[in-house]
Amino acid sequence: MSTAARHRRPFDRPVLDTLGGTHTHLGAEIGRAAAYDIALLDVFWTAMAGYAHALAVARAEGISAQELAPFAQGIAAILPPLFGQGMEDVDEGRYPGDTNPITSTVSTMAHIIHASEGHGIDASVMRAAEGLSRRAIGLGHDADGFMRVVEILNPR
Repeated sequence: MSTAARHRRPFDRPVLDTLGGTHTHLGAEIGRAAAYDIALLDVFWTAMAGYAHALAVARAEGISAQELAPFAQGIAAILPPLFGQGMEDVDEGRYPGDTNPITSTVSTMAHIIHASEGHGIDASVMRAAEGLSRRAIGLGHDADGFMRVVEILNPR
């Protein structure tokens, strides 16, 4: 068997099962699994950076990480349904802002930036998110929802 043929052969399921965890076949296209990996690591590390920032703000406001954690977990629990709705919106190219327009998002982000910087906390990550949101507004998408920024990040 040629080297190329060996590399195209699917992995043996029993061998994968010995590794533990879950295994999902994402297709035969070379690089597809790596694309999932980088996108999911992006979700993870961006979320962790947000959580670290929130803990810094909480600490500056006299709230311990232990006190904040249950509330942060509550916020995290609302994310899966938002991910699901965001997925539909992005795939369909529609970004309804009827419940939370991007103008409201920018207002909230500006408040976080102001509070953070008032404590001497670096707010560059939030400033970047606010900048993307303001660009969407500047392009006339002020009534759209936050997921509109996908089109600014990746304008096809």
